[in-house]
Amino acid sequence: MKDTIKKSLALGLGFAVTTKEQAEKIANELVKKGELTKQESTNFIKELIEKGEETKEDLDQRINEKVDEVLKEMNIVTEDEVEHLRKRVEELEKALKESK
Repeated sequence: MKDTIKKSLALGLGFAVTTKEQAEKIANELVKKGELTKQESTNFIKELIEKGEETKEDLDQRINEKVDEVLKEMNIVTEDEVEHLRKRVEELEKALKESK
């Protein structure tokens, strides 16, 4: 029973829980209800934090990929492209001044 509860909570709440305080609060409630022991709660907190961090990283990556995709579809230049063009203009201006 405890393993089922732990797995369900780790899966369901792991996506939403990213801070240690939130994980500790959930674990403490489960200890009070007798669903987890103190030792199990320590492991549970660690698992929740890890899953939350993994999910956040995955979500950040997916968002960045989607934003890049949308910008490309809209034919909008990126900050890197603008910087590259700025440097190229500076080089051309410098070359033009030197040739005069």
